[in-house]
Amino acid sequence: MPVEIRRVETVYRGYVTLMVATLAMEDGSTFTREIEDHGRAVAVLPYDPLRRCALMVRLPRAPAAWADGPPELTEAPAGMVEDETAEATARREALEEAGVRLGALEPVASPFASPGVSTERIQLFLAPYAAADRVAPGGGHAHEHEHITVVEAGLDELWRRVEADDILDMKTLVLLLALRLRRPELFEA
Repeated sequence: MPVEIRRVETVYRGYVTLMVATLAMEDGSTFTREIEDHGRAVAVLPYDPLRRCALMVRLPRAPAAWADGPPELTEAPAGMVEDETAEATARREALEEAGVRLGALEPVASPFASPGVSTERIQLFLAPYAAADRVAPGGGHAHEHEHITVVEAGLDELWRRVEADDILDMKTLVLLLALRLRRPELFEA
């Protein structure tokens, strides 16, 4: 049944833009839906194939804490695409957040994060790195108040966390599943 967007009204504009869309069905009936928009994003999972580990970041997430989740989540480095390509954003965010300089990026997918409410589409990448590529402390920019802690974790440990339902960030879960599918030998102890 085709749906047509008839009207979109912006009700809030800040870090996110909130809109109310009026949609019409083929039979002429209408209904409304809220839309949250804050642009395109990327996430990258840097992994060291020799040491069988990955670089992650741990940071506070108010929405997760408010929804009875933990006050901090362990995630793949990520950020918003601004005036650059998704690949450049992935490299920039990995350096800022995790202190790692990335070379080759392996595209995984570009899914909508939560299509029932958000326009956010996340370009996902895997990226091999070596110990010598850790060129900065990471932690993000102080003015962004992200309070990032860099975590280098073994892939076997991360897989145990996947199996224990302890990776609560969707983009990170997808990236770990993709790496496990593409490079299963890296997860063997």
